[in-house]
Amino acid sequence: MKQTPVKLGPLALLLTVISICLTVMAILTYVTAGADLRLAEKYADTVSRRYALETEGQELLRDLGQGSGEAVLERDGAVLTVRVENGQVTEWRHEVLWTENDDIGNLWIKD
Repeated sequence: MKQTPVKLGPLALLLTVISICLTVMAILTYVTAGADLRLAEKYADTVSRRYALETEGQELLRDLGQGSGEAVLERDGAVLTVRVENGQVTEWRHEVLWTENDDIGNLWIKD
């Protein structure tokens, strides 16, 4: 009986391509997870700042009771404006102070 030799070249090439694809996918997954973590931390900071301002605004409403008044509360670049007239809230506005990012220069003007 004659045996034909097994050619491992195509199989080795296929396994090499599969290994490279899996490595690239693993690296992309790791980088994406890191970016998601940074975004989640930034969002958590924003929400905690907003809730702290909400708490201060609620305490202001409690202190005013049925009176009238206006207050501007600020914390870490976030501003809450509260206006109360005769015990009724007429304004409750959240704002975030915006600052321009000059790190990358002006993208729209040619030098």
